[in-house]
Amino acid sequence: MKKIPESKAVQDLNPGFDIDAVIPILEEHFHTVRTPVVDFIQAKTKDPFKVLVATILSARTKDDTTTKVVTVLFDKIKTYKDIDRYSEAEINKLIYPVGFHNAKAKHLKQLPAVLQEKFRGKVPSEIDDLLLLPGVGRKTANLVRAIAFNLPAICVDVHVHRISNRWGYVQTQSPFDTEMALRAVLPEKYWIMYNSYVVAFGQNLCYPRKPRCHECPIYQYCARIGV
Repeated sequence: MKKIPESKAVQDLNPGFDIDAVIPILEEHFHTVRTPVVDFIQAKTKDPFKVLVATILSARTKDDTTTKVVTVLFDKIKTYKDIDRYSEAEINKLIYPVGFHNAKAKHLKQLPAVLQEKFRGKVPSEIDDLLLLPGVGRKTANLVRAIAFNLPAICVDVHVHRISNRWGYVQTQSPFDTEMALRAVLPEKYWIMYNSYVVAFGQNLCYPRKPRCHECPIYQYCARIGV
């Protein structure tokens, strides 16, 4: 695993950032807003297959859209074997509102064969195994491992990458670099919930443009102070 130099540790970037103080505040905020769709699916179903599918569909798609699509989809497809009853075109029609639906339909159609051949029909929990599944990159693999299996993993999406840098917790140029940096500085006890809390924070307060700093409960720890 790529090692982040000590000079990139949080203390060198933003001495005022205290992750142990920030996480409980983010948790409290998380429980006051709408739950991100993948967390919602896990809470409702406790099904790694449905968490996997919801995560694949949620990429570059708003949560409201993903929620509507999976509600319809999971009424028809309850297990990976059910996918075989539908053609790629039919799957495409079912998931049409989500972003990149053509590619996602192709990946979903391929999923049963790969799950059966490589994992006896079960969704794996290890990152390297999840990466063998069609349509699964590091972000999806980490999120499925954390949410579906409650195992340590750091999922870095656009919110986590942007906000972790905005706070001054890391200083990175890409989501992959952010994941590696967080592995070095974020205590493992926070890995599982970090994505969920930061995504909810980014969707409701810490916007890319015009963040609601005047309402931010952790503003005192942020590198934006004085900016």
